[in-house]
Amino acid sequence: MYLKLLLLSAGLIMVAVAGLGIRMLLIRGAKFPETHIGRNKNMRKMGISCAQNIDVGCNPSDDFPGCSTCKVVKH
Repeated sequence: MYLKLLLLSAGLIMVAVAGLGIRMLLIRGAKFPETHIGRNKNMRKMGISCAQNIDVGCNPSDDFPGCSTCKVVKH
């Protein structure tokens, strides 16, 4: 019983992996679609960007009036 389930599961996983990789095998120079938001063309067209890019910069903290990362005081 468990052996049949294990073999069936392994077979389904193999079919899924082959289905995902079939384009890679058949088309020269093919790439998987870009899933990172910052590098995805369609997301950029919609105006959606990566949150990491937005958060880069000065971050004042409660105990320091300027940028806590570069220690520059804002006047």
